[in-house]
Amino acid sequence: MRPVTSLATIAMCALGLSQAGAQDSGDYMIPADTPANIRGAVESDTRTDDQRARDAGRKPAEVMTLAGIDEGDTVVELAAFGHYYTTMLVEAVGSDGHVHMVDMPWTGPFGGESGMAVDAANDNATYHQVHYNEMELPSDVDTVMCVLFYHDLHRDNEADTVDTADMNARIFAALSSGGTYLIVDHNAEDGSGWRDGTTLHRIDPATIREEVEAAGFELVEDSDLLANPDDDRTLGMRDPAIRGNTDRAVLVFRKP
Repeated sequence: MRPVTSLATIAMCALGLSQAGAQDSGDYMIPADTPANIRGAVESDTRTDDQRARDAGRKPAEVMTLAGIDEGDTVVELAAFGHYYTTMLVEAVGSDGHVHMVDMPWTGPFGGESGMAVDAANDNATYHQVHYNEMELPSDVDTVMCVLFYHDLHRDNEADTVDTADMNARIFAALSSGGTYLIVDHNAEDGSGWRDGTTLHRIDPATIREEVEAAGFELVEDSDLLANPDDDRTLGMRDPAIRGNTDRAVLVFRKP
């Protein structure tokens, strides 16, 4: 497999996020019981120093373990731009697996070039830019990941807003029986629903659960892996006081 080309800096700067501002502080230790393919992906020398600097706040080995990423898997990564996870996923699934990066069209100006570069550099990766209500996913997918993006599915611009019921139904249909749908997002205040999606870039995790379960999924893990009880959920996720350390939901759903 050819090494992944990371253009994370392009995507982050286009989003108004400096690499320094996006970094999470602290050292990261990969858990001893991490599967070998995931450990190798996190330790891969294809990853940049900027990506590694965010590991302590994102705990990628634990997240990918919860997602059940295995060699030979077919993985769909929604909102792949930035490629923090893509870089590891292409390593973790190996040459017999495949990673489908699926980005919304509005991310094209800052994510399209890097997505196509990752596609060109990796035989086991394919970049798709399509509205999530029009995407046609492959069949028998093992895992779908949506990291820090579910809150962005409702936009001020109606054309860029996603009908999440339709999207989740498409994901359900694409997954194999027993397949995993993992969602990570910044938590909003309890009972707030979608209120803070376009302002604070947060969402009530209960809303995610309700919508995904309505599509037929079973919630199998509501993890406190990325919880931060010191975050009162009232600041925007880019606020310097909390950036990189928001209280985050880690929800693992399964198709029965």
